[in-house]
Amino acid sequence: MEKITSFTIDHIRLLPGVYVSRRDTVGQEVITTFDLRMTSPNDEPVMNTAEVHTIEHLGATFLRNHQDYGKKTIYFGPMGCRTGFYLLLAGDYRSRDILPLITQMFEFIRDYRGEVPGASARDCGNYLDMNLGMANLLADRYLQQVLYHIDDSRLIYPE
Repeated sequence: MEKITSFTIDHIRLLPGVYVSRRDTVGQEVITTFDLRMTSPNDEPVMNTAEVHTIEHLGATFLRNHQDYGKKTIYFGPMGCRTGFYLLLAGDYRSRDILPLITQMFEFIRDYRGEVPGASARDCGNYLDMNLGMANLLADRYLQQVLYHIDDSRLIYPE
């Protein structure tokens, strides 16, 4: 069986960043999958499920309500390895194209206070597993260490 594309990326050299993971065509539409890598794989500790879950709820809420990208958002959710998130958008994009969107989203997550959207027994299957404080902290870390000073080494997968 062939390795899937995401397993062919050199995770030893992969830095936190914003990468195009793949492009797929569904009918006439291109779907771009982004790898929003927040921690250095196999080097830094992975994120805990509570903050990952909180970032997922806040990020999905932000994206689905975004004036320009709300209807283009196909999916936003965590990687199983807990080192980042996948974002699927309808359209053919480069990493640099979505930097303003990703920066706005993580600023929203960093600054969010109050009840996490969907964090109730009625709305979520594991609503108690949330950590807003850590989600705020991790969003700020991603902004400060990656998004505010990003260059091509964090926009294009290492070869």
